[in-house]
Amino acid sequence: MSRTAVDSEGAWFEPGEMDALRRKLPIPYVDIVPVRTDVDGTIQQVGLLLRASGEGRIVRAIVSGRILVHETIREAITRHVEKDLGPMALPRIPVSPAPFTVAEYFPTPGQSLFTDDRQHAVSLAYIVPVDGECAPQEDALELTWYDVAELRQSSVLEEMEGGHDVIVRRALSFAGAL
Repeated sequence: MSRTAVDSEGAWFEPGEMDALRRKLPIPYVDIVPVRTDVDGTIQQVGLLLRASGEGRIVRAIVSGRILVHETIREAITRHVEKDLGPMALPRIPVSPAPFTVAEYFPTPGQSLFTDDRQHAVSLAYIVPVDGECAPQEDALELTWYDVAELRQSSVLEEMEGGHDVIVRRALSFAGAL
């Protein structure tokens, strides 16, 4: 199959097929914590999206999505950052992207710190500095940049579902910002 034959919009399976696969296979994902850094690379701010959850609640979320067939991890990270933060976000993807943690999402609450009622998913989590202009896209209602100190002292992370708060805490800890 040639690379150009792959549907870059993600419709490589019909919705019914994707639902069947989600019941049978772990699905690969990327979780992305967008950050603003100073000139030394120290995280100054974390960008969190505001969106409607599957249950109709308004929640804070990180950038997240599945990896498509024939798509590299770098391409998946870039695609999801652009999809949620806009084409002018200008993400700085490392030359050799290595996740700071791996999150295993289960449809059954309590099986791990991470839940996704649709599927069993294995997600590689990345801290991605963005330098450009960001604006919420697609189903995101808002993008808010939180200072690291504000995140530590507020209840913002409690507004997150499925373990995304754990991903943000792990990202800040990994980067020495906690």
